[in-house]
Amino acid sequence: MKITFYGAARTVTGSMMLLEHDSKRILLECGLFQGRRSESEELNRKFPFDPKSIDMVILSHAHIDHSGNLPNLVKQGFEGDIVATHATLDLLDLMLRDSGHIHEKDVEYLNKKLKKKHEPLKEPLYTVKDAEHALRHLKGYSYYSTVQVTDSLQFSFLEAGHILGSSQILFESNGKKLLFTGDLGRQHLPIIRNPDNPGKVDILITESTYGDRTHRNIKMSQEELKSVIEKTYAKRGNLIVPSFSVGRTQEVLFDIYNLRRENRIPKMKIFVDSPLSSNVTKVFKNHPECYDKEMMELFNLKENPFEFEDLYYITEAEDSKQLNMLKEPAIIISSSGMCEAGRILHHLKHNITDKKNTVLITGFMASDTLGRKIAEGIKKVKIFSEEFTLRSDVYSMTEYSAHADRNDLLNHVKNTMPEKIFLVHGEQSQMEAFSKNLEMNGFKSTNMPVRGESHELI
Repeated sequence: MKITFYGAARTVTGSMMLLEHDSKRILLECGLFQGRRSESEELNRKFPFDPKSIDMVILSHAHIDHSGNLPNLVKQGFEGDIVATHATLDLLDLMLRDSGHIHEKDVEYLNKKLKKKHEPLKEPLYTVKDAEHALRHLKGYSYYSTVQVTDSLQFSFLEAGHILGSSQILFESNGKKLLFTGDLGRQHLPIIRNPDNPGKVDILITESTYGDRTHRNIKMSQEELKSVIEKTYAKRGNLIVPSFSVGRTQEVLFDIYNLRRENRIPKMKIFVDSPLSSNVTKVFKNHPECYDKEMMELFNLKENPFEFEDLYYITEAEDSKQLNMLKEPAIIISSSGMCEAGRILHHLKHNITDKKNTVLITGFMASDTLGRKIAEGIKKVKIFSEEFTLRSDVYSMTEYSAHADRNDLLNHVKNTMPEKIFLVHGEQSQMEAFSKNLEMNGFKSTNMPVRGESHELI
């Protein structure tokens, strides 16, 4: 068995690895790179292998940095199955169509500007139709069921606790076990179950997004959110929340629901401005097998934290534009999470130049993304090639992160006791810090592969 690391190698986006076993070529993840536009464009359009040579794709979860380049893979000749949990497939049905729509609209908007400058026009990476073609290849499995790839290779999906349907992927071959964590979640996140403990494995490929730090207690999120809402309301401004449509949006709504139910925040209208978020929230209702105890209790009581007074889901573009003319303070939750595409760009464009408004960062922002620049307080930022001055307040809350922190990751390694460890999905400084931590705890064989690096595993 051989593995080659093509994405999320000393970075947090574009997750993609090629696993070769006997005559089979299996792609683990097929994510979009997000960051510097020119570099991302090059990496996303050109695969470092022939897509026709891939027999199967296995996905850990539906986030776009893990799944978002599937339509391009199919467009370039991939003909096999795309395998994931049932909940992940339901999310992909929405997310890939939405991603194709965003690519189309963003290029359409950009081309209007290029046309005026008489510059060459651009083509979208893929379209809605391309996404629909990719969806025909999806094949779903339940958690813990065994999928036989060859006579000597099988795998199963274990709970990762990151988002709805997220999984760790456990491979078994000739008595050896290889575990890929995907994006590993935290203990005691609202809504979904805790990550599974898979027990002893021989080889571990683990994410390391927060390998150099610890999160504050998730229970503090409500208090922090309450404070940010109150401060924004006092300024009579808007609270703009860039958020991933899957997971983060639902977690923020869950806390707002509880704060509203207890009358602990002022009454404000809450707009979830994303057709995808609206549809994803419906998918959550269909997968109670992923719920934790608290969410299951609400589910059994027929209470819905995603539907309450003053909460509005915006799907039409014209209704989205009307949000720029609000006269009263409001909360606007919109994707994409790293502020690299979609409607959030328009809301930032219309709000960040005003001191009375607030931008709330609720998770990790990859290097060179607009979200990272705003989180770091860079005063001049470009949105749709125009420069804007950041005058609004910016708050960052790591409590909402759905990624395991340093202690969670270390405990997971201790539970699996691998002989060999590969660190992926983390920036180099985080990987190096976590690698030193692992070494201090007796784990000496740790690798931090670069893009294109191959290793014989078994």
